[in-house]
Amino acid sequence: MTDTRKLTVLDAGQNYWLRGGSDKVLLDLESLLTTHGHEVIPFATSQERNLPTKWSSYFPATVDFESPGVGDFARYLFNPQAANALDSLLDTKPVDIAHLHIYYGQLTTSILKPLRKRGIPIVQTCHEYKLVCPVYTLYAHGEVCERCQGHRFWKATANRCNRGSLARSALSTVESYISRWLGNIDYVDHFMAVSEFTREKMIELGVPAEKVSTVYNFVEAENYEPAKGIGEYFLFFGRLDETKGVFTLLEAMREVPECELLFVGEGAVRSELEDRVAELGMNNVRFLGYKSGEELHRLVRGSICAVMPSRWYETFGLSAAEALSQSRPVIASRIGGLAEVLEDGVDGFYVRPNDVEALAEKLRWMSEHREKAAEMGRAGRANMLEKFTAQRFYDYTMTVYEKVLAAKGR
Repeated sequence: MTDTRKLTVLDAGQNYWLRGGSDKVLLDLESLLTTHGHEVIPFATSQERNLPTKWSSYFPATVDFESPGVGDFARYLFNPQAANALDSLLDTKPVDIAHLHIYYGQLTTSILKPLRKRGIPIVQTCHEYKLVCPVYTLYAHGEVCERCQGHRFWKATANRCNRGSLARSALSTVESYISRWLGNIDYVDHFMAVSEFTREKMIELGVPAEKVSTVYNFVEAENYEPAKGIGEYFLFFGRLDETKGVFTLLEAMREVPECELLFVGEGAVRSELEDRVAELGMNNVRFLGYKSGEELHRLVRGSICAVMPSRWYETFGLSAAEALSQSRPVIASRIGGLAEVLEDGVDGFYVRPNDVEALAEKLRWMSEHREKAAEMGRAGRANMLEKFTAQRFYDYTMTVYEKVLAAKGR
């Protein structure tokens, strides 16, 4: 695509530092747009770990989720400070378009009003299922859950979907109704789903089809150093959460005691996982905590393969794409957007979610065929260099931008 004009883009989300996959997409979007000559204005909450930016003075205070007070609960539902801060920013620096990421709970739907009153087109990347699920995941009590189809969010309270807590579930329900009433679907001009599965699921559960396009995340595979030779261990990297299938992986590793598994990441179930390892007397599992940058990349390159045994509808599978980009194959659940990343038998294997026996079988195969695993990893890198490129992402994103700009007459 040839750029017809240079835009000023507001790039907004909860964090302006790399905490998770959505933050990576936010930061990568800023870098990519800047490379193409556009001006990007970040907007997030004020946090110590934020990257430096001249716009940080406009960032509103963060909502405290760890030790919340009454004010935090109120601002979780609707944050007038965020709206006022964005008003001030836009008075100083007009923008052509706003691109939202995960903004609920911190910035909240309060930020939609300052954008709408100025007629600024709004695009949102959907990194999860918040528009149709109060707990974001379409997952509750150990299984996929779609009870709230048609915006019947009260069912999340009835089912105690948020950590089994009535109070948390009620808060999530109230927040979802407030966000819906304040336009989290109606006032956003277009949604970018990060996989075809995500797009279809959002439409099925109540988002108008004409407002959703599939725009895959991108991975700049050419910027990753490819692995050389065979690997020495299995690797899980990401959030340690029950939805990620980490307990399934642990049980499967009992069948492959001759090989080591490294858990890289933090999360709500780390201590429970560690207790389970101790209970089973497993000496082939280690927990390394959070890693990033080159330290993480070295761990990926040193692995036989990465393992992503998710139990929920993954929207994309960015970790899988990053592993493939470094010439390491992936064993993943065939679920959600993950089913659109691999080529089964070519650059990795798919297994059924929660299937300990099938996962153990693929782990054992990888351990016993390490040269072949390395060959599969090389095929994976070649696929990433073709499938999920920055240029393809940029072209699709600009198509969406031009569509909503034209609709607004801008």
